[in-house]
Order: sequence, then structure tokens, then C-alpha cells
Amino acid sequence: METLTKQKCTACNKDAPRVTPEEEAQLKPQIPDWQIVEVEGIPHLTRTYKFPDFQTALNFTNRVGEIAEAEGHHPALLTEWGKVKVSWWTHAISGLHKNDFIMAAKTDEIAAQFT
Repeated sequence: METLTKQKCTACNKDAPRVTPEEEAQLKPQIPDWQIVEVEGIPHLTRTYKFPDFQTALNFTNRVGEIAEAEGHHPALLTEWGKVKVSWWTHAISGLHKNDFIMAAKTDEIAAQFT
């Protein structure tokens, strides 16, 4: 299987398939530090990154925003002093799509550039 960071997001609509439990079991090992949490009954991939100061956290947030815009798939981002919480899910299907796993992996790749 091709690594998630090498894949591109595909356009989603309300009929796009959610990730099955079997697919989740295959994809999750590529993003081991991410948690799947339910928010108002909708699963999200969530991770909090820590940084030495607000400027670094803001720079990371902007880089994630740039890749999100390029891929056409956008997260929830909460930027605070020294940390950024990132949540990926697919609004159109109120759940997780493969795109969310792709973007989580790409977010980890960006974070690695800040350490």
C-alpha cells in the first residue's frame, strides 16, 4: 500500500464512502499518534502538537492551512501558546474518509519539520 503522505485527496460528496473498520485498521498504523474521538456523534481524527512558543505554533498552523487549501480538505485548528490541536473529519459524510487519514499523515510530516 502506498504511504498516506504520497496520496492526494479525492473530491467528496454526501454519497462518498466512510472508512470501514477494516480500512481504519490498515490506515491507523500510519498515523499512530492520532486519536479517533467522537464530537457530537461524529468521529474525528485529533492530535495536539506542542511547540516552544506561540510563533512556532502559528507558523505550523499556517503550513497546515496551506496544504489543506492545496488539497481542498480543511481541518479544525485551535492555535494556542505552545500548542496546536488539529482535527480532521469529512463534513459531507459526517464521518471519516480516507482523505482524513491522508491529511493527518501530511500534518505529521509538516510537524516533523518543526522539531
